[in-house]
Amino acid sequence: MQTVVIVVHLMLVAALIATVLLQKSEGGGLGMGGGGGFMSSRGTANLLSRTTAVLAVGFFLTSLVLSWLASYDRKPSSIIPSDPASQSQPATPISPPQGGGILDSLKKSDERQQNQPAPSGPQAPRSQ
Repeated sequence: MQTVVIVVHLMLVAALIATVLLQKSEGGGLGMGGGGGFMSSRGTANLLSRTTAVLAVGFFLTSLVLSWLASYDRKPSSIIPSDPASQSQPATPISPPQGGGILDSLKKSDERQQNQPAPSGPQAPRSQ
């Protein structure tokens, strides 16, 4: 069902794009050209604007149907496994941090850099 609605939706999109591009705009667009043709400019404008309106309504309806189909059979799911055995005992025991947190380690490395003597001239960077 969803595939059929998607195909109809894509056909409506293509027709809507073609209809909009055929309309005469202030800059001319693809609909520019001479006054000759099987319809007058006023009749063409009425036909193209009505066709655009009908295609736009079809586009919005198929969009609504596709969103309804996408949410129709959705079941709530959890990212946490619902296995009762995994909830009772964690896979690995959690141990408290030994040397402090990240801020402590950054503070220690900053103190080490401040205790080093300033270089006398330009030097190549050292790997850590």
